[in-house]
Amino acid sequence: MHWKGTPREFLFSFFCQPLRTTTHKAKKGKAAGKRQAPSHLSAGDNNKVNLVEQARKIKRTANSTFFRIFALSNYTKMLDKLEAIYTRYQEIEAQMNDPQITADMKRYVKLSKDYKDLQPVIKAYHDYKALIENIAGCKELLATEKDEEMRDMAKMELNDATEQRDKLEEEIRIMLIPADPADSKNAVVEIRGGTGGDEANIFAGDLFRMYSRFCEKKGWKVEILDFNEGTAGGYKAISFNVTGEKAYGLMKYESGVHRVQRVPATETQGRLQTSTAAVVVLPEAEEFDVELNMSDVRKDTFCASGPGGQCVNTTYSAVRLTHIPTGIVVSCQDQKSQIKNLEKAIVVLRTRLYEREYNKYMEEMSSKRKTLVATGDRSEKVRTYNYPQSRVTDHRIGYSIHSLPAFMDGDIEGMIEALQLAENAEKLKESVG
Repeated sequence: MHWKGTPREFLFSFFCQPLRTTTHKAKKGKAAGKRQAPSHLSAGDNNKVNLVEQARKIKRTANSTFFRIFALSNYTKMLDKLEAIYTRYQEIEAQMNDPQITADMKRYVKLSKDYKDLQPVIKAYHDYKALIENIAGCKELLATEKDEEMRDMAKMELNDATEQRDKLEEEIRIMLIPADPADSKNAVVEIRGGTGGDEANIFAGDLFRMYSRFCEKKGWKVEILDFNEGTAGGYKAISFNVTGEKAYGLMKYESGVHRVQRVPATETQGRLQTSTAAVVVLPEAEEFDVELNMSDVRKDTFCASGPGGQCVNTTYSAVRLTHIPTGIVVSCQDQKSQIKNLEKAIVVLRTRLYEREYNKYMEEMSSKRKTLVATGDRSEKVRTYNYPQSRVTDHRIGYSIHSLPAFMDGDIEGMIEALQLAENAEKLKESVG
């Protein structure tokens, strides 16, 4: 018989498939389950049975040896990857102490970010290496130690270390998935009422409250940048900045069209209505991400609207910036001071410019892979809030939560974690493939 596959396929075929023979099946002996040849077999048949038993014994030994080698190869590969990352970590550490690099602030900021991002992986590397050494030590002890009490302790230690190693391997695989470079940034969120008239604006206000409560629970800071109130409540449009650790990395899953099904407060007949609101989440651009030339920006001032006492409609505290080369327009009227509104408007304008480059990056990534979540498509219907059923359903992963009041009160982290798991699982599948 000639094998046409690869050597690895041959090994799996030989070691993993059941052994088949054309001889009679050997019966189990009564003593210690040993196989014995039936009495009616001839001497030649007895020889065949003995050969089968020897083949089975060889196969069991080879099978065990093969998988030990295979497992060792997996540990070696992971250690090789982690050691390469550790080498890079040490290189960054050395570069950060170089006076020439510290003089280049833009490069130093990037190195600092890379250094911080690698720290969890480096900690996991040291823990993983210690576990591998501990497992090897326990196995060596079991092979040489004669004292039963010591052997029992070594077995317990080996089982615990093996369990910890397997768990840590899964965590490391997630850590080694290439992360979105913008995940660690702050976020700029925009919510706009869509179809549904006044009810859509009210729903946009409900979403803003939901995100505000979520950010409050995370310890993040929320600053309103601009807003346009609805006639019956809520907002026609509102934009705000979220400042916190990896704010964009979590909030980005909220981008898309959110749909609500409920009886509106404005409905006198008690009829169920479907309305929508669009949510856009952008990574906030830092000063070193985008070179903004203020000579390309036209600044206009106007009177702010909304609550604010004497400072509203009397002073030109609101600011509108127009980036002439791209035509991007941003405005900010949240603060009573024109200077503070100008500072916030510059942050938003820089974020808009960064968004153009970031969208190019996302399009390039999308051309390489199709991801179920976090695609950034603003026209995509991502979630439905069904009030009669007290249900929230995310359509990207088909996941539902039947506790709508708690969800609208900011308890949305469980949904975001489910989306993260789905995205990571898909990335892992692609990396294996």
